[in-house]
Amino acid sequence: MITKGVKQLVTEANAEVETVKLEEAKKLLDDDGVQFVDIRDVRELERDGMIPGAFHAPRGMIEFWVDPDSPYYKEVFGSGKKFILYCASAWRSALATKALKDMGLKPVAHLEGGFSAWKKAGAPVGERPKRD
Repeated sequence: MITKGVKQLVTEANAEVETVKLEEAKKLLDDDGVQFVDIRDVRELERDGMIPGAFHAPRGMIEFWVDPDSPYYKEVFGSGKKFILYCASAWRSALATKALKDMGLKPVAHLEGGFSAWKKAGAPVGERPKRD
């Protein structure tokens, strides 16, 4: 038997992390000091597209990609930019944002409503970057 469900974990994470409102996020799209990070599964990206210019960091690897001592480290996370994470509906991104905040990454936030809200609002959507 579990003692906390996913809804409680997401609620607790949202109480601790910054959530960027959709309208504010749209204004930040062309800000060189901001990096959107898509944490969805690659199949979601291929099916639905992604926010233009977003960096894809799968949820299962993001802590490893952020840690400079990890063999999987990605330099983008050492850029000093503000990171705005998103998933489909802002549940996974709330949990991932809390994990990165706990690791000391800052500034880090997540997108209210996730990619579903972004797309529904008619915000720009690009294709998934081509694989190497």
